[in-house]
Amino acid sequence: MALTLFARRPEPVETPAPEPWPETGETWKPEGVTVVERYYNLANAVVLVFLASGYHLVSCLGCHYQATAYRKRDISPLTLEQAAELANAHAADCRALPREIPARRDDEAALDLLRTLVRGLRCRDEGLRLCLYHLDTHRLSLQRTNEWIVGELERLADDEPAVLKVSVTQWGTEFYLQKLPES
Repeated sequence: MALTLFARRPEPVETPAPEPWPETGETWKPEGVTVVERYYNLANAVVLVFLASGYHLVSCLGCHYQATAYRKRDISPLTLEQAAELANAHAADCRALPREIPARRDDEAALDLLRTLVRGLRCRDEGLRLCLYHLDTHRLSLQRTNEWIVGELERLADDEPAVLKVSVTQWGTEFYLQKLPES
């Protein structure tokens, strides 16, 4: 009788299947990123490991936690194993409740967000070469492809040359953020 008391184990809790979109019947796949792995915290909020512009990122849809490869402009990209370890550790500690799947912004709202992000990246002391990975932390908010982002950055450079400059090299299009004017 005492052995049966200690032999009991709690029933394992199954992670819920991702809810499909009603109109398509597919699970959420935000445009512009590739979801590699999904983790669930204790309250079933989703922690994503995703690829955007070639780098792994971790993002919690419950509490907005993000782990990126950036440390003060030095690039040290996360490997898939490091990203999975961070996501698993966050899922174990996070107590956030699940939130709704982020709605895809319309083109005008996404363009406003992109312009705000680009203006916020400007440096006071030097110009900065703008790469797509600078926008990776906001890719779940933008939900746009690289082609759309590059097209809108080119349009921004035409509209506001004091903010962004475009040059075409043998490797492709490069964007340079102009430094802020002296105040």
